[in-house]
Amino acid sequence: VTFVGTVGNDIYGKRIKNEFESVCVNTKYLYVNPKVATALATIIVNKKKGSRTILTYRPEGLKMPDVNLSFTPDVILIDGQEDELALKFLDKYQNSITIIDAGRPTAKVIALAKKVDYLVCSKEFALKVTGIECSDTFSSLVELYKKMETIFKNTIVITLEEQGSLYKYENKIKLMPSLKVKALDSTGAGDLFHGAFTYAISQQYSLEEAIKLANITGALSVTKIGGRNSAFPLAEVMKLYEHFR
Repeated sequence: VTFVGTVGNDIYGKRIKNEFESVCVNTKYLYVNPKVATALATIIVNKKKGSRTILTYRPEGLKMPDVNLSFTPDVILIDGQEDELALKFLDKYQNSITIIDAGRPTAKVIALAKKVDYLVCSKEFALKVTGIECSDTFSSLVELYKKMETIFKNTIVITLEEQGSLYKYENKIKLMPSLKVKALDSTGAGDLFHGAFTYAISQQYSLEEAIKLANITGALSVTKIGGRNSAFPLAEVMKLYEHFR
């Protein structure tokens, strides 16, 4: 795994770099900007409900400079933060498998979402992009998915938090339920879902298998406090994977 992004030259940037390297992530393309601070998200957790409040700080000028990779990536996961560089990679590496974690429905993120192989987004993203109202009934979710298909021509997965994931497989729109757990903290659940999905796709899982693995990984993560600390070992995830239907 190689990370391409930027941090500030401060204690947080150094901790991020050390954390990546502790799990063998290539940090050759991690740019340390000496002029600005690292972006931060301060998270207040309500353990009774498993909900959270996020206070974010991203300084002006925290931008990744242009970079040329010394290799051709097999799989590229983008999140829309470095939109110009992401667009360059999507255009340059058209034979790579491409996935977007679509969070903010900005014009730039929507443009990127139209160019990838896999659009994995939240229900909130889908609602804002389509501009339609949607309840939690399956028929209403199907209408939401069909509207997304008129905008995006790639493989679409809509995450629905505790409801599971909405997707299309073998020409049928389906809802894969989430693993039922007691939620303590949802921090990082979406990131771990996308990471697990990307891992599964890179290992040539089918779409349904990839969503199943991602569902379990994301659900397990909410049973622990924190983001990085709530990533379960692959062996534990696979035990549940074998029995989850």
